[in-house]
Amino acid sequence: MIVEERLRALGLELPPPLAIAAGVRLPFAPVRIVGDRAIVSGHGPQNADGSSAGPFGKVGAEVSVEEAYAAARGTALSIVGDLARALGDLDRITAWVRVFGMVASAPGFDRQPAVINGFSDLVLDIFGPEVGAHARSAVGMAELPFGLPVEIEAEVAFAR
Repeated sequence: MIVEERLRALGLELPPPLAIAAGVRLPFAPVRIVGDRAIVSGHGPQNADGSSAGPFGKVGAEVSVEEAYAAARGTALSIVGDLARALGDLDRITAWVRVFGMVASAPGFDRQPAVINGFSDLVLDIFGPEVGAHARSAVGMAELPFGLPVEIEAEVAFAR
């Protein structure tokens, strides 16, 4: 219950499962459990109703660094929500192992780490420095699905 208490103390609410748009086919699980690891598929930020949240576009053009940082924070909540559903109890997470952050980048944009810090900062706030510390990459991409400015994958270890 420690993680849930932190979420409440931070005034955060986890979104419901992703509401997939009509005509979109996603033939994979948002979280795949393998032994004592949960591998998290690429996620983006969500609205309170489960739909994909904006802003949409490339960072450094249509989307500011500040907006993309907020989108990365929202992506953290989306991932934590799916982990809660997959594991049943977020306190089972013993370590955030790795994070792969992708940023839809306008030509010349090179501040991807500043964007993905939104994700890292929130994970550390929620899980603390022992469990929340993680290895991370933050890379620029020419395009991301559905116009998302940020997509993030992760891997966590958990107690069985």
